Amino acid sequence: MPTQHALLSASSSNRWIHCPPSVRLSEQFENKTSDFARQGTDAHTLCEYKLHKLLGDDVEDPTPSLEFYDEEMEQCAESYVTFVMEEVAKARQTTADPIVIVEQRLDFSRFVPDGFGTGDCLVIADGTLSVIDMKYGLGILVDAYQNPQMMCYALGALELFDAIYDIQEVKMTIFQPRRENVSTYTLSKDDLLQWADEILVPAAQLAFKGEGEYQCGKWCGFCPAKNSCRARAEQNLELSKYEFQKPELLEDDEIEEILEKVDDLISWSNDIKEYALQLALSGKQWANHKLVEGRSTRKYSNDNDVAAAVIKAGYDPYDKKLLGVTAMTKALGKAKFDELLSDYIVKPPCKLTLVTNDDKRQAVKINNVNDEFNNLAEDQ
Repeated sequence: MPTQHALLSASSSNRWIHCPPSVRLSEQFENKTSDFARQGTDAHTLCEYKLHKLLGDDVEDPTPSLEFYDEEMEQCAESYVTFVMEEVAKARQTTADPIVIVEQRLDFSRFVPDGFGTGDCLVIADGTLSVIDMKYGLGILVDAYQNPQMMCYALGALELFDAIYDIQEVKMTIFQPRRENVSTYTLSKDDLLQWADEILVPAAQLAFKGEGEYQCGKWCGFCPAKNSCRARAEQNLELSKYEFQKPELLEDDEIEEILEKVDDLISWSNDIKEYALQLALSGKQWANHKLVEGRSTRKYSNDNDVAAAVIKAGYDPYDKKLLGVTAMTKALGKAKFDELLSDYIVKPPCKLTLVTNDDKRQAVKINNVNDEFNNLAEDQ
């Protein structure tokens, strides 16, 4: 699969649309890859192979060369290709021979300077262009609704196929198997092009020139400059004005302001601590901080020798217990797990947490105990 990346990439578009100058600022920093990224690349390679194979293409099995291949990845890839083929089957209900394209380079440079990306799968049928993107990540739930990356891919696909197939509607789907998340967003071609003209193009022009205003938000998390960005620091340090006030002394609007920023503040402070640690490990001497050994826990030097010694003394060194849901699923495989144990799986109520109103989960209504008591007293 392609590995080249554009300066104004579709995957980072949510960041540079909101914070255009971050693109040129980030050029000062090394763009390091991670095990998570390499794992995602392996998963995409496996999905590409399986989808080509189902479509009847002559392809070589990449599994032996995949560094992170395991049973979970195998199951996720199978789920992905099953989903895609179900979408193809739906397309065949209205179009005898829908177009299916795997791992297509998509050029949207008419809207974004040097803009291109790779679409995992495209399905074209009956005036509808479907763009499907597989996300192997587990940490962040990805939503297709007004997702700039998906909309950039859709623009690139339109550039290739609109004149040939007279596309009227674009359907964008995120398939995220490890989060059991399938998210779809559909809009008309005209609405997509309007978004490109009014939002994407102006932001891309500013970003390419390194102009515009710095703006902090959730998109900072993947920015290479996040540890040293002054705008991010200044925004988070604004909360210092509340430093010596107890929560019960704050007004509601002040608490609302803090709630809007506190997650970013925690993320930023953790990023700064990790950044400072890495510099110290590289030899930097901080004026008021030093490297020390962390807490250590006792461990066995050799598990087999320990077990042998305990057994010889007449004791059982092993604790046999039932595998948890995740471990059991991995041991049995998802299909067998569902077949054997689906009737025994329950989902207890979760601990309540406070989130912003744009979170898609349904709000939990809590009755005010004092109001309930007063109403009861009045009835008596």
